[in-house]
Amino acid sequence: MKFLKNVRILFLVLLLAAAAFAQNPPTMSADKKPVAQQTAGNSQDLKLASKLMAREMPYRVILPVNYAAEKDRKYAVLYLLHGLTGHFDNWGDKTKIGQYAAGYDYIVVMPEGNNGWYVDSATVPTDKYESYILQELIPEIDAKFRTLADREHRVVAGLSMGGYGSLKFGLKFPDKFVLAGSFSGALVAGGWTTKSFEATGMKGPIPDSIKIAFGADDSTTRADNDIFKMVRETTPEKAKTLPFLYVDCGTEDFLIAPNREFAGLLLEKKIPHEFRERPGMHDWKFWDASIYEFLALTKKYVR
Repeated sequence: MKFLKNVRILFLVLLLAAAAFAQNPPTMSADKKPVAQQTAGNSQDLKLASKLMAREMPYRVILPVNYAAEKDRKYAVLYLLHGLTGHFDNWGDKTKIGQYAAGYDYIVVMPEGNNGWYVDSATVPTDKYESYILQELIPEIDAKFRTLADREHRVVAGLSMGGYGSLKFGLKFPDKFVLAGSFSGALVAGGWTTKSFEATGMKGPIPDSIKIAFGADDSTTRADNDIFKMVRETTPEKAKTLPFLYVDCGTEDFLIAPNREFAGLLLEKKIPHEFRERPGMHDWKFWDASIYEFLALTKKYVR
């Protein structure tokens, strides 16, 4: 479609800024530094011996304040995904998620996604991030902790690469999540091609990770994980089954254009969603505010 072509052309220019950001993150000012915090209840760093990934996969869990005291109670779960070049501990170390979560009775799970774009890699057989989260991590969390193990009590959200991942999970697996949120999402990930990278001369973690995760330009992995394509192909009947989608992006973020385009497509297809743009950049100050606002929204959908 014409609008998507325009997005991708514009995004080639924006990718240069993205690559520079990923390789040389700006020095954090005082209000952007990692936040020393007290967690909602008990924060644990754990590992899962993954058969799909053929290695141990770390993840962090924050338990509700009263988890230990109320031993017969079960809880909803929020899966929180990190961005490119990040790791499972980013959300806990760089935002006040522990403090914010204290006001909600959720188990918060932060998995390791490395630079895998939360897909099953087209080129590395043991980089099955999508299958790992769905088939191993979620069952592990439901078995190890007292969860309300159903769609209506499971939420996924993430920033940048993780924002793309969360919306992809919501669109591809609507039976798993009641709500999916994206903050500064890199939403056209599946549309970035080898040709486009070569045309711009771009090098670094963005093109490298895209090639490893999605493979050749005509790969089925690209087609199967293009969230613009998923939305375009959504029928009215399918739209009724989807989780509520939340899209949030800063007006000074280099990703604002594709986020606006994606929100416009959701509106066109009458898919239940909220699009919010507000002053902000692609940084932790913005994402700290994002998760604070998103947690408030969850009350409408997690019952």
